[in-house]
Amino acid sequence: MQPNPWKPSRHSRRPAVLMEPIEESGCWYPQDLVGTDAWVYRLSDREISDVMDAISAVKKQGLDIKEITKADFSLPVLAPALKEIKSELMEGRGFALIRGLPIDGMSPYEYTAAFWGVSTHVGQAISQNGEGHLIGHVTNKGNSLQTQTGRGYRSNEELFFHCDRCDVAGLMTLRLAKAGGQHRICSSVAVYNEMLKRRPELAEALTFHFYMSRRGEIPAGETEPWFRQPVFSVKDGYFSARGASATGIVRAQELPGVEKLTPEQRESIDVYQEFANELSLDIDFQPGDMSYAQSHVTLHARTEFEDWPEHDRRRHLLRMWINTGGERPLVPEVGREIERGIVLDRVKVSVPLEA
Repeated sequence: MQPNPWKPSRHSRRPAVLMEPIEESGCWYPQDLVGTDAWVYRLSDREISDVMDAISAVKKQGLDIKEITKADFSLPVLAPALKEIKSELMEGRGFALIRGLPIDGMSPYEYTAAFWGVSTHVGQAISQNGEGHLIGHVTNKGNSLQTQTGRGYRSNEELFFHCDRCDVAGLMTLRLAKAGGQHRICSSVAVYNEMLKRRPELAEALTFHFYMSRRGEIPAGETEPWFRQPVFSVKDGYFSARGASATGIVRAQELPGVEKLTPEQRESIDVYQEFANELSLDIDFQPGDMSYAQSHVTLHARTEFEDWPEHDRRRHLLRMWINTGGERPLVPEVGREIERGIVLDRVKVSVPLEA
């Protein structure tokens, strides 16, 4: 068994003030982490057995994945570490990876139950698309981000730096691409601080309440195909950053009733992406990895990828959007979207086991 490289951060934070530098553990730079796997928690043999026992228990009860609760997925050995990992997500550097689960030979129910069950120790799953999926399948279905309804997780295209509409985004790696598909991550707090230092006028431009496309998925009670959010905001001394990219803000420009971006706003989006690239860290996934990123302080991206020709070898990850019940204060425009996820009228939530 390889040693566990896991090392939590200091968990320090000063109350944030918008348009002033942010000081918290969620602000990190790639040079702080290159050469270390401090964010990787490697499971021990006992912890792996703990997860396997929990899988067997829910399978024996015949539980549908979405019915499995934290109490159902009891992890007496691993639970203390999961508590520390969640603390690191919410108060530390904002991301973590759990490695070592042997998924080879597991059935779709078994590895999905493992991902879901471990994730119940982080928070509650919310719907991530108009089909009501509580777990999504990140695999190329031929979608294109050039269309109004295209979703990145169904394409093989490059995904620019963004964050999902949830408190914590979770991924479980099943299979890797033939080439490409590199997962990349950066601290949005560091991006904000660097913009504030080098381009303060553009940092201020990102406090505007931008129009963001709903990608054709309009929740019950809403009528507009867009919603509005600031990219940078502060609530009760807690900072939050949202994504700023062509798939959200720029695509909304094609929708009726949306104000046109000013040249300064367009430049702020471009510089946001430039700084995110500059401050990013590449994360190499392995099959069985469960990766978690706190969306309010972390951005993630993916390079374009080439798939294997065989269907059963194609790149495939599972994805969860996780709500932590308001543990991090958020301005209403951000909190409202995250609290409910994407819930359409008369659509029931489900966990599809196949892509």
